[in-house]
Formats: sequence, structure tokens, C-alpha cells
Amino acid sequence: MPGFFTELARLEAEGAPFILATVIEAGGSTPREVGAQMAVTAEALWGTVGGGAIELRCVEIARALLSDPLRETETLDVHLNHDLGMSCGGRMKVFMQKITAAPRLWIFGAGHCGTALAHLAPRVGWAVTVIDHRPEWADPARFPEGVHVIAAHPVERLSEARPAPHDYAVIVNYSHALDGEVLAALLSAPPRYIGQMASRRKWIKLREGLLAQGFSEAVVDQVRAPVGLPIQAFTPEEIAVSILAQMVAERRAAP
Repeated sequence: MPGFFTELARLEAEGAPFILATVIEAGGSTPREVGAQMAVTAEALWGTVGGGAIELRCVEIARALLSDPLRETETLDVHLNHDLGMSCGGRMKVFMQKITAAPRLWIFGAGHCGTALAHLAPRVGWAVTVIDHRPEWADPARFPEGVHVIAAHPVERLSEARPAPHDYAVIVNYSHALDGEVLAALLSAPPRYIGQMASRRKWIKLREGLLAQGFSEAVVDQVRAPVGLPIQAFTPEEIAVSILAQMVAERRAAP
């Protein structure tokens, strides 16, 4: 199934969670044999474990599993005729496993807070990209190994490649005007999480500017601003902890 595995690779590269369903036992008359696989997301599916009622039941279980942050696996053990009313008289056991790639974090701004966040986030599982157009700040030597550092204007970069719907973005630029540009670019197709470092007064001005550009209140209010949990953080490292704690809470919530 070359197309099937290509889709799995694409989903993983995009950081999109999915359920991989595999037939692990099959006895009697069954529509698929051991090893048959299907991938399920909230919107689509690839492959098949047999079609009909067995597949419908697997899709229902898989999507419930996707929406439950506390469960990673589920096994369906079912008699096709007695339990599902299928004409097949066999029995199937299907193992379903949640597959989640490392969540991706885009940090816009390589200043003190952005750098502190880039050092901390990989230690709890984030794949980090830092973007800043100032070469002296966007220096890979300032960041841990594995952090992707891009010396480019963030808005220009976003016109070429942008966060996926399951990604996270934190804006910690040095400039109010640049913050507004990055926010507008991100909100045109928002990732799962957008955090903006700002005072409450600064956020009011940024919010007004975004509304004036035509963004709806519902879209603008997706932004976490001021970003981070209210733990009275003061130093860049403390601010990074507050931001990351808020991101973890979002990550562990149902997608």
C-alpha cells in the first residue's frame, strides 16, 4: 500500500494526530486478514479493515480515542455476525493506536524570552523553529542542537511556509508593528495555538488593529494574550515556564 504509507508519512510530518487501526486477529469468514490497516483522522480515513459495520465501528472508536487526551490505545474484539449483524460469520480483533508526532512550535523573535523558550520547549517534547530577521540574534550558536533557526523576516517566511493547523506559535518580537504583521499573517490560517507576549494595554491596541483589518472577534480572540499562565513571571526564564505551561495545558486538552 504505497499510497497508504505516503499518507501516514505526510500526517506525521504535519504533526497531525491520527489513529492507526490494525487487524491483529481474524478467524472464520472475515472481510480482511491479519495485518490489514486503516488510518483515521477527525476528517478522513485511508486504507480499510473490511468495510461495512466493522469499519464503521472502528472509525467511531478511533475518533473517540482522538478526542480523549487520556487514552492512547483501544482494542475492538467483535463477532461480525452476532455483534454487528454482518453476514460474515467470523471474529476480528482490531488494535487501535494514537499516533502523535512531536508538536511543532514556531517562535517569532530570538530575543531573551524567545531564546529562553527555545531552550526549554525541546526538553518537554516540542520541535522548535525560531525566526528572526536580525542575523546577530538568529545565530544557531545561541540555541540548543536540534532547534531550527531561520534568519529571515517572519512575514516573508510565512508567505513561503507556515504553521500547520496542529502547530503552536508564540510571538515575542521586539517591535509592536512587527507583532501586528505576524499576527495578521498567522490569523489568516490559524494554527492550534497562538500566544502573543504583550502587556494588556499593548494587546488592546493590537486587537483593535486586527479588527480594523477585517478579522472577526472570534478569530482574534483565539490569541492567548498576554501569553502564559498568570504566575507572576518576571525573568525571561520564568516567562518561558509560564508560556510552556499554558502550551502543555492546551496540548493535553482534547484536540
